[in-house]
Amino acid sequence: MVTAHDHDHSTCGHTHADGHVCWGGGGDASTHHHKLEVSNLRVTYREVLALDGIGFSTECGRSIALIGPNGAGKSTLLKSLAGLIRADSGSILWRGKPLTRSSHEIAYLPQRGDIDWNFPITVRGLVEMGRYPNLGWWRSFSRHDNDIVERALTAMNLLDLQDRQISALSGGQQQRTFIARALAQEAHVLLLDEPFTGLDKPAQENLAKLFHELTHEGRLLIASHHDLQTAPEIFDELLLIKRTQIAFGTMKEAFSKENIARAYEDVSAQSTASHAHHPTKD
Repeated sequence: MVTAHDHDHSTCGHTHADGHVCWGGGGDASTHHHKLEVSNLRVTYREVLALDGIGFSTECGRSIALIGPNGAGKSTLLKSLAGLIRADSGSILWRGKPLTRSSHEIAYLPQRGDIDWNFPITVRGLVEMGRYPNLGWWRSFSRHDNDIVERALTAMNLLDLQDRQISALSGGQQQRTFIARALAQEAHVLLLDEPFTGLDKPAQENLAKLFHELTHEGRLLIASHHDLQTAPEIFDELLLIKRTQIAFGTMKEAFSKENIARAYEDVSAQSTASHAHHPTKD
């Protein structure tokens, strides 16, 4: 999917010259930002109330840690923001307009465990898929499309791996490949489901550095995350949920012991009860 070239040229640090690639030019290039506004969102998934009363507002150039216990609705919220699940009520506005699944400015990256890594496709082939929706049925790849793919591969340090099958990649390389596809799509918003899960420490550190670079370019990142210790180091803002919204704000504002306790109180209680029934031996 690809960003349409008719939007505001001054936002998100992305340049639009002669119909050329919409690419990062520094997140502080303009005081005008694209906003994502969610209001009173309620979602039922498979006849179960998954989310209720979710509301927050953020903008390009920021990163949000989506945190909550298992079953809190994190994946459901990401899919709702991506337009993959229809909300029962509430609204999702992107740049002041209702967000739809057809928005080319939103990229969704599923959990790595949900992807068939044995599918026979190369790194370059996967990144090129980011351009397909812009091509339509009849138009073939142009020099412009190839240039965008090259830039995405270069940005993610994947040029040397572009002919490798995705099944032969490490976990960190797999994540970089999907982010490269989002860059080829020219997405402004990246929605990532547990991107750090399963990565070794060096790969996690590299991905965290990449997140900072992407937000500096002016992109908005929203990622579900389970590591409470590393979240303040990686992300700017926190959205804490447990089917309902517990807190939203900057890490300094929202990342408090009280809020974390509210989100995980049932988990802590279950853990304490389990420990009481199965005490460890000295």
